[in-house]
Amino acid sequence: MIFKDKTILITGGTGSFGTRFITRLLADHEPRAIRIFSRDELKQWELQRRFADDDERLRYLIGDVRDKDRLVRATRGVDIIVHAAALKHVPVCEYNPFEAVRTNIMGAENVVAAAIENDVPITINLSTDKAVNPVNLYGATKLAAEKIVNQANAYAADSPARFASVRYGNVVGSRGSVVPLFKRQAETGVITITDERMTRFWITLDQAVQFVVDASTRMGGGETFIPRVPSMRVTDMAAALAPDAEIKIIGIRPGEKLHELLVTEDESRHAYEVDNGFVVMPEYASWELKEPENAKPLPGAFTYHSGENDWWLGVEELREMTADVKAIA
Repeated sequence: MIFKDKTILITGGTGSFGTRFITRLLADHEPRAIRIFSRDELKQWELQRRFADDDERLRYLIGDVRDKDRLVRATRGVDIIVHAAALKHVPVCEYNPFEAVRTNIMGAENVVAAAIENDVPITINLSTDKAVNPVNLYGATKLAAEKIVNQANAYAADSPARFASVRYGNVVGSRGSVVPLFKRQAETGVITITDERMTRFWITLDQAVQFVVDASTRMGGGETFIPRVPSMRVTDMAAALAPDAEIKIIGIRPGEKLHELLVTEDESRHAYEVDNGFVVMPEYASWELKEPENAKPLPGAFTYHSGENDWWLGVEELREMTADVKAIA
């Protein structure tokens, strides 16, 4: 158990992923302490109420990943960093590009610098399928963050600090997910869909948390870990959540793709298939790489494409997966 008796810092720890990750750590992994690093006082207060019985293991740190000095202090004595803080809503990043760059790119650089300064052994960065061949600023900033974090191993040659990323698709019911929106729209009798052909990779919060746990155990430094996950059609999601609603096609939005990629053809030349997904290795590494276990190389022309997946979620499965997700208030 890699997290047992360890001090873990989670940036963006009050978000959807952070909250579920904290729950799992407390229940199954016996951490010494969890430091919840975020800039939202209200969400931290709400989290304190939720985890009131575990206060002795939780530390609530107000801070912003844009502030390197604060991160250096927050990561002192930390064993593992999970970097989940980001501006992640596509329209917000398009409208506020400088803010997205400061948080998603410079924030990643600050996390790396703090981890190296304090010799934090493990840092895991949470990325997204939007980082693959990005068409919007959010995806571009997350691509840059992946590069910064994974190549940070070159700057940590004389340090025990090691860095890797996980990259996955849409998370069921996370903030900004289409599910709460569709549930609210279902009450009006009209569902808006941008394009009927649209597909997305789909992962639950619990699956995302487990994948981060697995990656933390497997990483050697520089990898991008990608889970094998199902795809869903946006029309099937609409049918699952509002079977009797009228479908209104509104047209694809700026910065939006019809389909998403998790592994590109170019990446497949230095990637491997493993039991629960794929591992993209750095093309060049000045540090010693850890070969993936039980892995086989991918064919050179391989892509992992949401519209060409061999695993699909049907209407009933989508309805069951989203049953506990609440509509937007």
